[in-house]
Amino acid sequence: MDGFDLLRSLTEVHGPVGYEDGPRELVVSEFEQTVDRVRTDAMGNVVGTVEGDADGPELLVAAHMDEIGFMVTHVDDEGFLRVSSLGGWNAEVLRAARVRVHADGGDDPLDGVIGAIPAHVRDTEDEQDVDDVAIDVGLDGEAAAERVNVGDVVTMRAPTERIGNCVSGKALDDRAGVWAMLRAAELSDPETTVHFVATTQEEVGLRGAEAVGVDIAPDVAIAVDGTLERSVPGVDAADRVTTLGDGVGIKQKDATVIPTPAVVDRLEALAADRGIPSQREVAANIGTDTGALQTAAGSTPVGAVSIPVRYHHSTVETAHVDDLAATVELLVAVAEAGADGRY
Repeated sequence: MDGFDLLRSLTEVHGPVGYEDGPRELVVSEFEQTVDRVRTDAMGNVVGTVEGDADGPELLVAAHMDEIGFMVTHVDDEGFLRVSSLGGWNAEVLRAARVRVHADGGDDPLDGVIGAIPAHVRDTEDEQDVDDVAIDVGLDGEAAAERVNVGDVVTMRAPTERIGNCVSGKALDDRAGVWAMLRAAELSDPETTVHFVATTQEEVGLRGAEAVGVDIAPDVAIAVDGTLERSVPGVDAADRVTTLGDGVGIKQKDATVIPTPAVVDRLEALAADRGIPSQREVAANIGTDTGALQTAAGSTPVGAVSIPVRYHHSTVETAHVDDLAATVELLVAVAEAGADGRY
């Protein structure tokens, strides 16, 4: 897959909600090679603009670069760290996880682990909640308190790997979307003005995307994000949302937005015209930046492009290489079709 090194760099870099410095540096570096101008706003969003006809319509394409994580709330006398979540965790995936504590504002990182109860003594009724998480950094209480402060942020440590026809790792939601957007900025040749935007703080309420609407009022806005893929044993076909390998998702609805029907139709027409594999997506319990972009600048026609991601919000999020490629192809088509204004 072209660009795998970039995808791996984007997913393995640490950038939890509100502290997206690592991925932001990568995005800026990539944009500097492909767009006409780059800027960062007070929320930390990165906007890479390709200048088009001054009298033509403007298109915005957005993907969020934050990842879920934790914030330290307490260092106990034994050196264990207690934390509060940044974004929505499934507590089942946290046992035996490797983490990085970004101590001293990230200047003095410290690796640790979230422990697991040995099977020999574990009560089958035991269930872990995020509030029960204790991070072991291998230090006694005094040494841990010297290195870690309340308010330090924590992220997962996990490699990004090719497995079969897929890519698996942490933060594919939504660094895979950021990757697809960066590839589209590189490969497309738009005639209209396109603002490619890497947003912040999506995981805690679409906050970065909402702020983008303060100074950009696009004629059309498209968000690209990971969506649920549950075609795994034990899940009824009616609950699977999307299917790995069936193509890029074109959103019909989620918990935060009903995309503009004309934009949905246009996305489907572009996919059909260019022979891009696609599938319709209806999700009841997830949201995307599309919801904020629809109203941030008053009212804006919006659509959403979705990458099927299996094992969402875990360290083994998994996406199919064909779906990733199809997402790039559709975003290229969107950028290049922006000049005709047919939405």
